[in-house]
Amino acid sequence: MNDSQWPSIAAYPNGPLIVRGPVEITGADGEPLERQRETVALCRCGLSVIKPWCDGSHKLSGFRA
Repeated sequence: MNDSQWPSIAAYPNGPLIVRGPVEITGADGEPLERQRETVALCRCGLSVIKPWCDGSHKLSGFRA
């Protein structure tokens, strides 16, 4: 596995978690969630209407991490 294939998770300042690579993301019920892309943004502010995905609500709410 080369470096570009390793999964990574980065917390963006005052924003979402960016998940890159082959990572299985599961819902609260433990079932895998379908991913449309290899890189996704996960909500950290708790305000997204499409949880666990980020919808940008953190920008309007003034979320600070």
